[in-house]
Amino acid sequence: MKSIRLILASLLLAVANFAHAGALTDFAENKLVDAVLRGQAIGAPATGYVALYTVCPTDSTAGTEVTGGSYARVAVTSSLANWAGTQAAASTTASSGTSGTTSNNGTITFPAPTANWGTVVCWGVLDAASGGNLWIYSALTINKTINSGDAAPSFAAGAATIQIDN
Repeated sequence: MKSIRLILASLLLAVANFAHAGALTDFAENKLVDAVLRGQAIGAPATGYVALYTVCPTDSTAGTEVTGGSYARVAVTSSLANWAGTQAAASTTASSGTSGTTSNNGTITFPAPTANWGTVVCWGVLDAASGGNLWIYSALTINKTINSGDAAPSFAAGAATIQIDN
């Protein structure tokens, strides 16, 4: 199921106007196969943690996540209230129809950098505040250097859009 598309409209004050095809990791693909075809619990996280990367992950490698300078993943509880059921922001109904799309209902804000974070080239969603398993990731079409003293980078509501199989 490598046909997942992740589309991000903007990462305010840190990354502007980016959109790029993304991917489920091998871990997520195996979880889906086991759940759908083999009757196993998927073990989907109750909370997803949005992360930024200076080296993109791949389906089977971790990439290089930003570290230091007050960086931390941002927790977003898995719920209809936090992720729209359609591409329209603020929709709190379950997904339906043919779009296979969701987006963040609220702003996702990272801590303000207190040291240089480097050039951010990707983002992803993991199942833990540190360590854990990467489920999905996407390259940015416009890389962004984040320096100490920059404003806290954030995704505006509706800007982090995830689309599967369209």
